Amino acid sequence: MTWPAPVTLENAFVRLEPLQPDHAPALTAAAATLGDLWYTSIPQDVPAEIESRIARPNMQPFAVLGPDGAPIGMTTYLNTDPHNKRVEIGATWLAKTAQGTKVNTAMKLLMLTHAFEALGCNVVELRTHRLNRQSRAAIERLGAQLDGILRNHMIMPNGTLRDTAVYSIIGAEWPAIKAHLQAKLT
Repeated sequence: MTWPAPVTLENAFVRLEPLQPDHAPALTAAAATLGDLWYTSIPQDVPAEIESRIARPNMQPFAVLGPDGAPIGMTTYLNTDPHNKRVEIGATWLAKTAQGTKVNTAMKLLMLTHAFEALGCNVVELRTHRLNRQSRAAIERLGAQLDGILRNHMIMPNGTLRDTAVYSIIGAEWPAIKAHLQAKLT
């Protein structure tokens, strides 16, 4: 049994649908808008990345579609743990045109609502490179708390070692964070 099961999530700003190979052409174009960001993983081979995410049992990947219905990025529930009722939201990237808009907030509201209210999660985790200030600021604007830094946690594609900033939102915090995110979208 897959947990969480594939699902489509949607609001006025964004649609998240299960990632499929036919999303590859539009996502390849969206990824090309980002250039080379050494501190994060933007897929260079989008079709291979899609296949990899679909094949992994502890992932539930989504294509991010903008208000016009065009794919503009990817996001994923990963490191899913049904026994402990926890998921991580990550492996997220958005086309340059979607950055600085309400898309990220709307996307996280959908995913967090689903995680806490449909899946019954106790905690949702978010991770990023310690040096990725843009991502860290976005995670903090959501209301997530910094749990700590995992030093030398991963080897990056360029060979450098990644210190991973780990954030989380726990179930008791969810009602206030939900109200905060809803207010940001009005």
